[in-house]
Amino acid sequence: MTLLTALAATPQPPTPRTLDIHAADRAAGVLIGAACGDALGVPYEFQPRLTDSQQPVMVGGGLGPYKPGEYSDDTQMQVCIAEVAATGADLTGRSALDRIARRFHQWRDGGASDIGSQTRAVLSAAKARKEASVSKAMTAEADAYTARTQYSAGNGSLMRTGIVALAYLDDIDGMVRAVTLISSLTHSDPECVEACILWCSGIRTAVLEGTLRGVREGVALLAADRQDVWNARLDEAEVNPPHHWASNGYVVTALQAAWSAITRTPVPELEPANGSFPAQHFQLATEAAVRAGNDTDTVAAIAGALLGARWGVSGIPLSWQQAVNGWPNLTGPDLVRLSVRTARHGADDADGWPSAARVRIPSYAGKAFAVQHPEDPGVLLGNLPTTNFRGEAPIDAVVSLCRVGQDPILAGTDVEHVTVWLVDKEGANTNLHFVLHQTAHQILRLRQEGKRVFLHCVAGRSRTPAVAAVYSTLLGTHPHTALVDIYRALRRNWTLLAHPQLHDAVYQLAGLPPHRSRRRRTFLLDGHMLR
Repeated sequence: MTLLTALAATPQPPTPRTLDIHAADRAAGVLIGAACGDALGVPYEFQPRLTDSQQPVMVGGGLGPYKPGEYSDDTQMQVCIAEVAATGADLTGRSALDRIARRFHQWRDGGASDIGSQTRAVLSAAKARKEASVSKAMTAEADAYTARTQYSAGNGSLMRTGIVALAYLDDIDGMVRAVTLISSLTHSDPECVEACILWCSGIRTAVLEGTLRGVREGVALLAADRQDVWNARLDEAEVNPPHHWASNGYVVTALQAAWSAITRTPVPELEPANGSFPAQHFQLATEAAVRAGNDTDTVAAIAGALLGARWGVSGIPLSWQQAVNGWPNLTGPDLVRLSVRTARHGADDADGWPSAARVRIPSYAGKAFAVQHPEDPGVLLGNLPTTNFRGEAPIDAVVSLCRVGQDPILAGTDVEHVTVWLVDKEGANTNLHFVLHQTAHQILRLRQEGKRVFLHCVAGRSRTPAVAAVYSTLLGTHPHTALVDIYRALRRNWTLLAHPQLHDAVYQLAGLPPHRSRRRRTFLLDGHMLR
């Protein structure tokens, strides 16, 4: 064997896909968005339908029974696909399809807390077949199921294929092939495949463009004689409430209920002082999907994947991100990791994120430090190097405003860890006011629970003081006073004024105009310029 032949035979590392920071945020929201919808719908599956005045909550129970925040088979099966997609594998290849099929069997045998009747029938029959290719056996049984029964268009593949869109952001034809093959592992009915194509088209466009146009545009990907049918179905969804379809186990009505919830839920205006943010559309539309009734977890999981792609992980309530969990022992950050690696063709960034145990700490982070919050000594402000502390730290919770890695945030100390998607670059945060509002309220919640909190970003000089100031305003402090006090607590060593959007958002959340010189990145206190 020549060296050239040997190199050709050796698997090469995947080529990372470059995503701008906004698209990365939206890609990160797909799997966790589905999981949040799933977990929110779990308690109400096949129960009396919630009314518009009833608020769904992630209390667990359901058919599992599930723990609070635990997702069901909808996300469990999507995780099976995501584990393969996150390696950068071509999902249309036989090897990748076999890996997905084997994972489905492993899930059914050892992790399935609930399983749809069609999926159960196909997996059981496929396992009895003696074929070299697990995926071929599974597809053959799915085809046989479709041929022998009138009811083969269940929603069991639509609920799990959203992640496929992330693997083909730059290849729409490849996406269509992949979603067709992966749906057909258990649901080969043409209507199932068509629904999956439409929804993945929606997710792909939402990630790349930040719009919901992709579902409608996806109709053009279907056979010509099917396009009018689906356009009429989408029209019907847009003029009827999600509960219009009494039975949503059928893939068409499941899609219609999810699309109705998304398109008929108004997007809130940006009014920071009134607690109104466009990103709240994620929560409101997901709740509307649960109120569809019947197969609540599935409809909300379907909606959540597209909503996560539209609003990003930064648009998902932090309380939901904290609560969500499920097979195989995953939490919110794990779901984000799988989505991001899938979107990046299986590669991490230069700092090792999102897979590294700990990301590389840049030199500008400086030496480790921690100072008391001027309004609340139970909150410490610091930087990423401080999280390298060894031993038992006097902390009960850590709020990270930067990427940190997969390992526990403080070795030797069991703490609640809140991770926040917040970028210290101008124009990089689509949901800036929402994120600051959410994070400050998480700190307030932790303190009300009696927990000592460590708040940090990389250097502790920009994001950290901004969030700390918003928290101060929740305690009744004027934003200008809050910023001055935090400036002094940080010994006048900060870079917040190099980030006018972060700085100004502190005031805007309090309903006040920014107290800042227009000529220089400074602000006034008693006639003195603080830089």
